[in-house]
Amino acid sequence: MSTVSLSVDPENDPRIKAVFDDIRTTRNTQTVNALWHYLAFDPTLLEETWRDVKELMATETLIDFKTKEMLYLAVSIANACDYCAHSHTAAARARGMTDAEYGELLRIVGLASKTNALANAIKPPVDAVFDKERS
Repeated sequence: MSTVSLSVDPENDPRIKAVFDDIRTTRNTQTVNALWHYLAFDPTLLEETWRDVKELMATETLIDFKTKEMLYLAVSIANACDYCAHSHTAAARARGMTDAEYGELLRIVGLASKTNALANAIKPPVDAVFDKERS
């Protein structure tokens, strides 16, 4: 259940329409995902969030698009965000992620979760070689 009300026709607001149009153009689709519709309760939040997503996820950067989606997916799993995990699994698959890569990604996420929990429980000191200030 959402914590905000969904607008019946959000595109009556020119700011929201501009963002939705940019999403459609950038992603080459007629669909605007539910998250954006729900973020439209606050046009400033919608604009800022889309700007940040577009800048990192929809623009060519040092990291290729498939890897970005897989990283986003890993963080979404770690943060237990069901919506984002589904969205970025689909996006990573659209960018070429295979079932074998997905399986490996899930093994890495599971392993990182396990070793993070162990390290948090044991609290070993950080090795000097890992600490840029001490190495």
